[in-house]
Amino acid sequence: MESIDGHSEACCNIPPIISKGYQHKGKYETIGGGLKTYVTGPADAKTAILIIYDIFGFFPQTLQGADILATSDKEHSYQVFMPDFFEGEPADIAWYPPETEEQKTALYSWFPSRTPQTAVPKIPKILKDIEDVYGKKTWGAVGFCWGGKVISLASGPDTPFKATVQAHPGMIDPADAEKITIPVCMLASKDESLSEVEAWEKALKVEKHVEVFGDQIHGWMSARSDLKDEKVKKEYERGYGIFLGFFAKYL
Repeated sequence: MESIDGHSEACCNIPPIISKGYQHKGKYETIGGGLKTYVTGPADAKTAILIIYDIFGFFPQTLQGADILATSDKEHSYQVFMPDFFEGEPADIAWYPPETEEQKTALYSWFPSRTPQTAVPKIPKILKDIEDVYGKKTWGAVGFCWGGKVISLASGPDTPFKATVQAHPGMIDPADAEKITIPVCMLASKDESLSEVEAWEKALKVEKHVEVFGDQIHGWMSARSDLKDEKVKKEYERGYGIFLGFFAKYL
């Protein structure tokens, strides 16, 4: 697992994490393939980050993460965009983890029309539409859970991204890793299969940073993060610090 030490200390100035009642700093616009999109960070930034959320959509913890990426690095300026791939119909967080038959039925019936593969073809138009409004950008991308799979699939030959990061990705497959052509960072939780994470990392042929947060649950960097728990809050902050360090090095 490769170190990302040596990047500027400026990317570590993360603002205090808000445990409850977070008020987002950005705004919603209809942009990027006509999708409602959360936009945060300086409009004149030449570097942009596309965030692909988890199945629960626009959650406060995920919006706070977007704001962290857009405001914490004083030397590298990022404008951040998070499109609503689910068009107002995210999964209900009450379905997860799916333990009862009712939860399982609801979650499994939601997925078929919203597989990660459905998102990948939309990305080029989303980026073009954003650039038509805000100008040409150098692009990085972030994916959480469902979005992590999207990011893996979108990081192969002819990718529009220069570097990507993902946390607690879903549907980990070494065959995806073999096709990745750009630097990639993956932060796994205790709930991902360690053998799958190791196989995925071994299959990579690019610059990488892969790390397992062994005491964190699937979703700790996005919607399922319990930021009232000081340990979770600390590891949430550390995860975003790693993301920023990786982007500072490779974007």
